[in-house]
Amino acid sequence: MFTPFIQFLIIANVIGFLLQGLLGPAAIYWFALWPSPWTETFAAPWTLVSYSFLHGSLTHLLFNMFALWMFGSDLERVWGARRLAFGYFLGVVIGAIAQIVVGDAFGGRGLPVVGASAGVFAVLLSYAIVFPSRTVMLLIPPIPMPARVFVALYGALELVLGVSGSASGVAHFAHLGGMLGGWIAYRFGTSVARWNRRR
Repeated sequence: MFTPFIQFLIIANVIGFLLQGLLGPAAIYWFALWPSPWTETFAAPWTLVSYSFLHGSLTHLLFNMFALWMFGSDLERVWGARRLAFGYFLGVVIGAIAQIVVGDAFGGRGLPVVGASAGVFAVLLSYAIVFPSRTVMLLIPPIPMPARVFVALYGALELVLGVSGSASGVAHFAHLGGMLGGWIAYRFGTSVARWNRRR
């Protein structure tokens, strides 16, 4: 069962992937995140969000959408669509900034960034905080573990791979920035939701 915001995200990402196929390289040029130089991002600020609706392959899209459905649906039932949207897009934007600022220092210069992974990692961290004892099953190898352990290990792995540069072609610092967005949504999301209702 798809919750409203998760359904919106999946549909929007599928449409983005189809348009990407129609537009070809122009979609990457205009809508991907180009971490360096900063002037390119300032000239096209929409790329801080639009990059999250593009994907490098069908497999990339499917994995991200599966993770959104798996973790985001239960989180939306607890948080509601508005708070989840706040956390997701905050993760997307902070992930983009983290990749520009930090990823550039570790060999990310000039490489376009695409994918919803920063938003997915925001959802993932929030899920682990809200449901810390829920069992998560790894795919490879198939090992069950509590959500909090899974996310902690995953975050540590992203940090090691990002600093070492041993897994090139992956925006590890965008993932970590996404986690920060998820934490902010957990810490301050209730206040944001209340402020929105009062407007």
